Amino acid sequence: MWKKESQRTAFAEALVELGSRRKDVVVLTADLSSSVKTNKFAARFPEHHFNIGISEQNMMSIAAGLAGSGSRVFASTFAVFATSRVYDQIRQSIAWPKLNVNIVATHAGITVGGDGASHQMLEDIALMCSLPNMTVIVPCDALETKKAVKSAVDYNGPTYIRLGRSEVPTITKEKTPFKIGKATVMKKGKDITLIGTGIMASQCLLAADELEKEKIDATVINMSTIKPVDKKTVIKYAKETGAVVTAEEHNIIGGLGSTVSSVLSENIPVPMKRIGIPDIFGESGNSEELMEKYGLTSENIVKAAHDVMKRRGVERT
Repeated sequence: MWKKESQRTAFAEALVELGSRRKDVVVLTADLSSSVKTNKFAARFPEHHFNIGISEQNMMSIAAGLAGSGSRVFASTFAVFATSRVYDQIRQSIAWPKLNVNIVATHAGITVGGDGASHQMLEDIALMCSLPNMTVIVPCDALETKKAVKSAVDYNGPTYIRLGRSEVPTITKEKTPFKIGKATVMKKGKDITLIGTGIMASQCLLAADELEKEKIDATVINMSTIKPVDKKTVIKYAKETGAVVTAEEHNIIGGLGSTVSSVLSENIPVPMKRIGIPDIFGESGNSEELMEKYGLTSENIVKAAHDVMKRRGVERT
């Protein structure tokens, strides 16, 4: 149906493009350049790439210093190391002074698979969203990853860009618009609003196809920026459909679902359900099997849609 592509490779290609036309781009990694794919940038621009070693806290402090000196910095490592291990450095040295550091985390979510709970970072969006001045971006595919990276280089203030390990379905096109802080409406419908982020945006589209067979017309929104969230779009489609389902490859606490529910409760309370990881740690396993086990599937989105429509007072069978 959709071809699958690597977000990490897209990140690497975007960095090389930026390095080809800008001298102020600097890339840092912590002994994982081959895994996060910054080695491609290093091969082309060795004087602008620094492997800090297994010293993530030091990497963030160096990133802050470089940004304070005028560089546009990309600091990349696995999500579990890019957030919780370095939270104090990000808070004190990057977010507080609002420096132009782009933290690009790979290997996020349950789809890290066999590495297990120690490396399946399911709380990173919550951590980063809680930081003042931090912008949080979760691209849905490789094409959107490129656009996010290219947009971040000139963005005012720090960003956190969350990428996965596995290849993901490419559901956008080259001409699909991307703007930090703006959601993309992938499909318009009148009966239910499905809001997905990251890999779950494609599951929302699949769920919409299944609902269409039942003559249920779903709006599908790709919420690629979690903070600042596109309140205007959330409110508009919640008002039009009267029911909302969110879907994320993250703990349901503190991520997309929590953010959207806050917007709805303060502006237009409607029935809503969150699809995501329950408040537990993950486990080692095949990524697709884990997605199934933890309910991150189009089938569960369809069930949730029926539930919120029933609570709204309109259920079709």
